[in-house]
Amino acid sequence: MQGEVAMKKQELIREFTVEGTVLSMQEYGNGHINRTELVEIERDGRREKYIFQQINTDVFKDVDGLMENIMGVTSYLRERIEEQGGAPDREALQVIPTKNGGSYYRAPDGKCYRMYLFISDAVCYDAVKRPEDFYESAEAFGNFQALLADYPAEKLHETIPDFHNTGKRFATFCRAVRDDICGRASSVEQEIAFIMAREEEMTALTDRLAKGELPLRVTHNDTKLNNVMIDSRTGKGLCVIDLDTVMPGLSLYDFGDSIRFGANTSAEDETDLAKVSLDLGNYEVFVKGYLKGCRGSLTEKELTMLPVGAKLMTLECGMRFLTDYLSGDTYFRIHREHHNLDRCRTQLALVADMERKWAQMHEIVAKYRD
Repeated sequence: MQGEVAMKKQELIREFTVEGTVLSMQEYGNGHINRTELVEIERDGRREKYIFQQINTDVFKDVDGLMENIMGVTSYLRERIEEQGGAPDREALQVIPTKNGGSYYRAPDGKCYRMYLFISDAVCYDAVKRPEDFYESAEAFGNFQALLADYPAEKLHETIPDFHNTGKRFATFCRAVRDDICGRASSVEQEIAFIMAREEEMTALTDRLAKGELPLRVTHNDTKLNNVMIDSRTGKGLCVIDLDTVMPGLSLYDFGDSIRFGANTSAEDETDLAKVSLDLGNYEVFVKGYLKGCRGSLTEKELTMLPVGAKLMTLECGMRFLTDYLSGDTYFRIHREHHNLDRCRTQLALVADMERKWAQMHEIVAKYRD
């Protein structure tokens, strides 16, 4: 059976513009959405590696729109990087076209596949273990923003509509509280009250976008450390990967999600809330790297509201975890009872600590903004 599966995959690879003999295929990475494999191919005595993925069409229903986004952004990035004397094949993803000139292959059974050139001599980290690595991810994400500053973000498709529309997320949360289909609301009254007390803050970003006070930008929307490849030899941030959630949005979404992930002193599902706090050292490291990478491309309003982005993305995430808990744990994968509730409590504890350190967060931004 395994041999039949391997043969089928090799047949799929032949749909792409790669020539040679497939030497190996093995599962690669820790992603939870798409199925990813590392493929090694030999041609004329040379070995080349590629990333081969089955796109999750349950999550990404508009594959044409998804791949149009990726092709547009990667092509633009590669041109800009080359203009600046960089190395496009290492600093940007390269989509391998199909033999019919497409960006992906849709098999007769409806499953969709794509290939990328593999970036060698580079690593990804799942957690912040060294401030230097967090700094490099910050500069890489800032550079990503700077390179795409003039890209027409309005032309991008929303691969997940209203992904960071916190106001709509709040409305969904309120319905979950009202419906209480699992009878859990009475046991989480404190968490519900915490979120409800911050209702006026939910639209702080989207309202300013609607008024033109914040510019629409190309946003990555999943700015965790493991979505930046770090050069194995130099230790420098090399390439931003996993572009499935690239959409039109706000720079504050990307900044905020990075802080939520990387400047928390605890795990995302920590049950001992005494361990949860905002690490101001890591926060400062990221601010410094991100603003250096942005190279002056952010507006004054964006700079002023960076702490708001950090707080609101954390609050939104906690609210989403609690919404799922109230709804029966149907969206986020859980590994134990009350897992989503633990995740929610961690995020809300981080929000509370941000509020305690609010003045310091702004002072750190002011230190590096000029």
